[in-house]
Formats: sequence, structure tokens, C-alpha cells
Amino acid sequence: MVSRNELMAFLDKTLEPHKIKDYCPNGLQVEGTTDIKKIVTGVTASQAMIDAAIAHGADALLVHHGYFWKGESQTITSLKKKRIKSLLMADINLIAYHLPLDIHPTLGNNAQLAQRFGISNVQGLEPGNPVSVAVKGEFATPITVAELERRIGQSLARDVLVEGQPDKEIRTVAWCSGGGQSFIEMAGEQGIDAFISGEVSEQTIHLAREYDVAFFAAGHHATERYGAKALGEFVADNLDVDVEFIDIDNPA
Repeated sequence: MVSRNELMAFLDKTLEPHKIKDYCPNGLQVEGTTDIKKIVTGVTASQAMIDAAIAHGADALLVHHGYFWKGESQTITSLKKKRIKSLLMADINLIAYHLPLDIHPTLGNNAQLAQRFGISNVQGLEPGNPVSVAVKGEFATPITVAELERRIGQSLARDVLVEGQPDKEIRTVAWCSGGGQSFIEMAGEQGIDAFISGEVSEQTIHLAREYDVAFFAAGHHATERYGAKALGEFVADNLDVDVEFIDIDNPA
């Protein structure tokens, strides 16, 4: 068992949320029990995720996508009321880390994708930004667009939207998990061969063609599945608490 305060201190020390400006509060979002024996981790604090946490006896739910985003309604009504009520009735702590979990150099979503895709020499894509959300790297041996599509699809267990000639050679690659497709322009300006993100916009395809950057959209959920999982495993290795990752699948 671990106290809530001890857990939060450990997470904040690990992820350092104070170092990056975000669109939501990072850390404890809904307060529950002070004593935590079981943590469930996942991508998004949907009702299905909350129900799964309750069913698995969780005292804390640790996710990448929590609540209270900038620009959303401040009222606790409708679905938000149902979700928060479910957490409060079960005395479950909701803990969320957004950009801090994207950018962590080993546990983060981008770092986890690099490990899965075999990308090395990882560094920030944004010049002069020590907390760059998008990153870049390279393959030790160049691969084709077709091979990278296969590698991403097998690693993430989903179909990948691809823009680019199958036989185009790729050595350098940039990526940003989730909704980071706008960074393709920065990748193009730096002459990078390929760009990977979770989502695609209409303009993304035009930019990919005009910059001659091979583009891969691998799903917002799929590209952000592994940060929460890795963070949970890190917590379990360092604190006296049971941790379980639950994947509520989302095709987006």
C-alpha cells in the first residue's frame, strides 16, 4: 500500500509537469481514498475506463487523458457528472498527465514509439525547445515506406493510413503521438524523410506531398497506449502497490 501523497510526489518527481505548459491540470484531478493498494492505468478516463477500474478494485485511476481541458464547459453536468460521480462513489483517485507523459524521455508516448519502431538518436524536433513535444530520430539502416508501414501496423495492431511511395527510402523520421499531425510542416522544413502521428487532417496530406515527406497516421489511441502502460510498470517497480493496465480500445 502507498499513500496518495506519496504516490503523487513520486509521479510529479518522475514526470516534472511544472516544466511544460499544458491544456489541462496535470496530477490529481479528482480526490479519492488516501490509501492506495491498486492502481489501474489506461489512456482515457472514459466511463468504460472508470467502470473497468471499479470492477478491478482500483483505488486510483492513472490516465493520459483526464478532465478539465481548456475551453470545455466548466459545469459538472451530463456525461461529466456521471463520470465524476462514479469516481467519487467508488472513492477512486483520478490522476492524469497529458504532455508530461508525451515527452518523458523513457516512459513517454514518443519514447515508447521509438522503442517499438526501432528508432535511435532521439532528440527534440522543435529547435531550441528543451521540452519539445514532437521528436526526431533515425533508423540505423534505411527502410522503405512499405516496411515502416508494416512495422507500425504490427507493433500497434492496427491499419495505418500512409501517404508516400511504397519504395521511398527512409533514414530520418519525426513523430508526435496523438493529435500531433501539424508538426509535419516542421519536419518538412528540416528535410526529414518521414513523419508519424496518430491523427491526420485534410491539409496534412497536401503538406506531405509538397514537402515529399512520407506520412503515417497510426491512430490517436494506438500511438498513446504505451506511455500509460510504461508509467504504471515503473510505479509498480518502485512503490509497494499493485498496478494493472487496461486497454479500452478506440479505433480513432
